[in-house]
Amino acid sequence: MSNWAEFKVAAPDLAAAGERLFRRGDVDEALLATVNGGEPPRIHPIWVRVVGDELYAFILRSPKRTALEQDGRFALHSHQDPAAPSEFSVRGRARLVEEGDVRDRVASKWYFDVDDSYHLFEFGIDTALLGVRDGPDEWPPRYTSWTAPAPAL
Repeated sequence: MSNWAEFKVAAPDLAAAGERLFRRGDVDEALLATVNGGEPPRIHPIWVRVVGDELYAFILRSPKRTALEQDGRFALHSHQDPAAPSEFSVRGRARLVEEGDVRDRVASKWYFDVDDSYHLFEFGIDTALLGVRDGPDEWPPRYTSWTAPAPAL
């Protein structure tokens, strides 16, 4: 698993496209898919942001937070613009960030005032996928993917 900075070094064009496709106006948004045990996957719209070397989200107490705390597996997918329907997704494992200095640093760059009801999650990246379509009638997308290097044993 890699952090955002390692992904950006290894696949700069893919990372740049991902940041562009997450951007919606003044915020970065994604659809978060989580799983928890034998339950069906859940999909949630969330705000995300790359701060420093990591991809983060603040999440309130909810089924998505419970799933991330208990299982950690996730997929983040960009919203699609019907006029230029390219897509970007990353998959990996999320971890709860409990270090107060990290949380404070990320909160200072967040889109809204973050209080104690929000928990910070860092998203480690196993795979990334970019599907490029120049218009709504172009099919299939032109896919590019990246996989994090396997950890050294």
